[in-house]
Amino acid sequence: MEAILFSFLTFFSTLGGGWFGLQQRKRLHYIASFTVGVLLGVCFFDILPEGFRITTSIGTGPTPIMVCLVTGFLVFHVLEKAILIHHSHEEQYADHKHPSVGLFGAFGLAFHSYLDGVGIGVGFHVSPRVGLSIAIAVIAHDFSDGLNTVTLMLTHKNTTRKTIALLLIDASTPVVGVLSTHLFHFPESWVVLYLGFFAGFLLYIGASDLLPEAHSKHSTWPMIGLTVLGATFIFLVTRVA
Repeated sequence: MEAILFSFLTFFSTLGGGWFGLQQRKRLHYIASFTVGVLLGVCFFDILPEGFRITTSIGTGPTPIMVCLVTGFLVFHVLEKAILIHHSHEEQYADHKHPSVGLFGAFGLAFHSYLDGVGIGVGFHVSPRVGLSIAIAVIAHDFSDGLNTVTLMLTHKNTTRKTIALLLIDASTPVVGVLSTHLFHFPESWVVLYLGFFAGFLLYIGASDLLPEAHSKHSTWPMIGLTVLGATFIFLVTRVA
């Protein structure tokens, strides 16, 4: 019951982040600057440390998670270049946005949110203390997940209606993730592979999609500061939780 309650708190946290992104769309390059820092922070202060902790506990070493990180980066790169992006001249690339890229990225974030819910559910199966710790971390960074979803959708020229629909999906998936933990067992070896793959995915969309968008209006010290602030925010969240 506690896990389900906390999953609904993640729902409202994600909606809050998405609402903020929708209201501030005219300052999207500032939001993108902050979001890049958040993505970097989530990768290096949350996902990869957790992955390395699991590899140590099961004795597989760091190689599998690093292979999956590179695979995730390259898979999204290939999909974006070969499938989702129309062929265009190199000099036109910076201004060429395809809604499918935003949709693909947003669905990827929703899948991550689903596994956040799985993490909450599994944590409470282990002990209330572990479940509470995981839930606090998820609720704190789900605000950023909602912001990331809206930013990805809007920077790739998706409509407000589609953006809200993907935001609702992203907000709902942690609840589904918690409920699904009563139906199956998720082996730790699979968790490691997922964490590596998703870290590569986040690094790619941060470096290839959001960072160019953030600096499309010319780099300024406030924008650079927001990137640092985003990474610092996730660092502090992971240390507190």
